[in-house]
Amino acid sequence: MTLTPATASVAVGKTTQLAAVVAPEDATNKSITFKSSDNTLATVDGKGLVTAVKAGEATITVTTADGGKIATSKITITEPA
Repeated sequence: MTLTPATASVAVGKTTQLAAVVAPEDATNKSITFKSSDNTLATVDGKGLVTAVKAGEATITVTTADGGKIATSKITITEPA
């Protein structure tokens, strides 16, 4: 499985979209779950949309339903310009 982008910088109050690709292409269960390492810094919905809440760093992890595949993306949250 891959998660892109692998790193991103997002200003507080803004969003960025992550894209997960499950491999192999013919996998029978392509169900995935997104999770933030710190919801006080960044939240993520079930489709991979990350919302920056407070400045800092959070890791978004995507996991297949069976737990066999994991991918991560490091999100740096910055203060708005």
